[in-house]
Amino acid sequence: MGFWDRVKGQMGAQFLDVIQWLDDSNDTIVYRFPIHDQAITDQSKLVVREGQAAVFIAEGQLSDVFAPGTYTLDTPNSPIRSFFDSIKYNMQLPFKGDVYFVSTRQFTNNGWGTPNPIMMRDPEFGPVRIRAFGTYSFRVTDPARFMREIVGTDGHFTTDEINGQLKKRLVSSFATAMGQSKIPILDLVGSYDALGEKVRDVLSPKFEAEYGVSLTDITIGNISLPTEVEKALDERSKMSVLGNLDQYTKLKTADALEAAASNPGMAGAGVGMGVGAGMGHAMAQSTAGAQASGSTPPPAPAAGTWHYNGPSGQAQLSTAQVIEKIQANPTASHHLWKAGWPSWKPHTEVPEIASAMPPAPPSAPPPAPGETTWHYHGPSGSKELTTTEVVAEVKAAPDGEHHVWKEGFDGWKNAADEPEIAARLKAGPPAPPKKKGPPPPPK
Repeated sequence: MGFWDRVKGQMGAQFLDVIQWLDDSNDTIVYRFPIHDQAITDQSKLVVREGQAAVFIAEGQLSDVFAPGTYTLDTPNSPIRSFFDSIKYNMQLPFKGDVYFVSTRQFTNNGWGTPNPIMMRDPEFGPVRIRAFGTYSFRVTDPARFMREIVGTDGHFTTDEINGQLKKRLVSSFATAMGQSKIPILDLVGSYDALGEKVRDVLSPKFEAEYGVSLTDITIGNISLPTEVEKALDERSKMSVLGNLDQYTKLKTADALEAAASNPGMAGAGVGMGVGAGMGHAMAQSTAGAQASGSTPPPAPAAGTWHYNGPSGQAQLSTAQVIEKIQANPTASHHLWKAGWPSWKPHTEVPEIASAMPPAPPSAPPPAPGETTWHYHGPSGSKELTTTEVVAEVKAAPDGEHHVWKEGFDGWKNAADEPEIAARLKAGPPAPPKKKGPPPPPK
């Protein structure tokens, strides 16, 4: 009976011929191979497959890390010489040790998200709160560091045991990247990839140095706003669509016609007949106009409408109706808004309204002889001024818009473009009169 046979018979230990790990899970990162009494015999085979690394722990100390391949556990084998050198018993008995298999493949589809909203300043909406979520992927790139810093003696380490820490660091870095990017909220959709790459480039070196793990991919699935802000954006979009009532009416007519076509009942037939008659009448008028002129005429221009807010509340009014509201209460605040504007404007800052307002009655004496009188509109409002007064208004607010009008003009003109005003603006102040000396003394 040989030496090893006697040891087996006396100690009852289970000695292994092949040490390998066939992973059939999706979340196991580290697996400690079960070895009876931690006894490993000489001439055993260690099989490390692609996507794995084997870590040997000899008498409590990390000895070697083995890449994919097949190894014979004997002392002449140079890849594990340092492992055997660390065994003080010099192979007189089966040596004690642990074999940990570490999965080095990518662990994908790990979810992350902001547990609380992130505050940021948007250039258009001001301070807002946002939430974000997505997925990330990682892999172990330094098995030795990973074992020392994270795993310890855990014999079955899964992704759930490290995901919490990775998520916290990822969310913190994402918040920093969002604050530094200064990208408007409405443009974020086109920047998801760039933000993900920025967060990965910042975090991956830190994870490798601290945990032995590298981030391979970070995907931003969605960045959303609070419910009340989303509702406000929906209302804003709706008002933009309703700004063209003609197109809105055509859209609703087409929807009604489609609904009638899919409803075979009498109600659907009635709706279909009504809509069809209306469209037929419109087509007949269009055809008649085309025959008379030889070409299809353009649609009649729709009357301009404004979203109005004033003493009587909010309404959608035409230009004439807005002017009527202003004339009825000229001292009150009247504000207007239309699609594309970032905010409401006073009626005095809307040229279409200001130019249509009748000139205010003169509140000053008539100008001196030879002085031209203008209907003026500028930062201080609409009024009737002389050339001297217009020049004073322009000099008082050089960065503002100043317009003038007088009888015979087709419309309002820039004050600085009028030769009479431009000449006065270019000319400096009149030279002070020369002082005359006293008269000669009497003789």
